[in-house]
Amino acid sequence: MKRFEFLELATADVIYRAYGKSLSGAFENAALALSEVMINTSQVRPVVEKLVKVTGEDLKSLLFNWLNELLYLVDSEGLAFSRFTVKLNEAKPELSAKLAGEKIDPERHELRTEVKACTYHQMEVHPAKQGKKAWVQVLLDI
Repeated sequence: MKRFEFLELATADVIYRAYGKSLSGAFENAALALSEVMINTSQVRPVVEKLVKVTGEDLKSLLFNWLNELLYLVDSEGLAFSRFTVKLNEAKPELSAKLAGEKIDPERHELRTEVKACTYHQMEVHPAKQGKKAWVQVLLDI
């Protein structure tokens, strides 16, 4: 199953769709795609674990807060992540997640594009229904 795909956009931003069997899976793959924009995640070993909790007013704001929390950890703690396990409560909406990764080492990691923020522009959240997988769409300000 395709985990995420980058879409064509004629601006200096990055847009992608992330998929999952459930919305939790789509949120996990949205985080992986975000990380992939910044660093080659295949080089990031899962040696440091972080637990995070994020809330939102609705599913869109939850996705927005989730991805910006990851950016905060990259910027404030110098961490890169390659594995994500998300437990999502759509009714609240809130999520708890376990992140695995390591300190960024420019000597060992292929660094890519700096991401300034996740935005609401063109953001979409589509829960799984009637045999169709869940997906989210995200636009990153780079």
